[in-house]
Amino acid sequence: MKRSAINDILKSANDFIADFRFALPPFAHLSPDALRTSDNTCIRERRLGWDITDYGGGDFAQMGLALFTLRNGTLAELQQGRGMVYAEKLLISRVNQLSPMHTHALKSEDIINRGGGTLVVELFASAADGRRDPSAPVTVFCDGTARTLPAGGKLKLAPGESVTLMPGDWHAFWAEGADCLIGEVSTVNDDETDNIFDPPLPRFTTIDEDEAPWRLLVSDYPRLLA
Repeated sequence: MKRSAINDILKSANDFIADFRFALPPFAHLSPDALRTSDNTCIRERRLGWDITDYGGGDFAQMGLALFTLRNGTLAELQQGRGMVYAEKLLISRVNQLSPMHTHALKSEDIINRGGGTLVVELFASAADGRRDPSAPVTVFCDGTARTLPAGGKLKLAPGESVTLMPGDWHAFWAEGADCLIGEVSTVNDDETDNIFDPPLPRFTTIDEDEAPWRLLVSDYPRLLA
């Protein structure tokens, strides 16, 4: 993706979140220079902040996601069972913009439609080998109520509704009718190693630096924030 396109998506995402009267933390609004000169150790190490991906497909409108990580623990804390063992994100899914089929080995998560259109979640169970099972039904909890769907069933969440996904629950999602603001509350988030895609896809995009960044992405931190 071109950095200029990422900058435009970030500005649009920032405005979209503000339209829902959701206030982001102060570090969301820091320029790259301001973030570099701030006390950014926690932000950098826990990979808090903005994230834009097209999953390597080159067509963000068709397959992509804008995200902001508000808080996140560490794998060490999760392994110890104490400390910050949780994470919280905001996601923006545009109409018919696919977040492709994937699962997590460690992370359990609540996916919450915070507002906008209908959030459609396509679901599969895991087979004994961990791969997506093309035929088995899948059971998930939606706001405390068990829902069982056939393999590939499409769960539709209206604003305010949520689904709990456990490790091994395969899922893809997109917005229907209008763009969606999505909340994610989960155990510790590790986007470097804990996203398993079917078919395999890169989690982070390659960036063509055609202009300076408006905001740094979490994937920029090792190179531009160290």
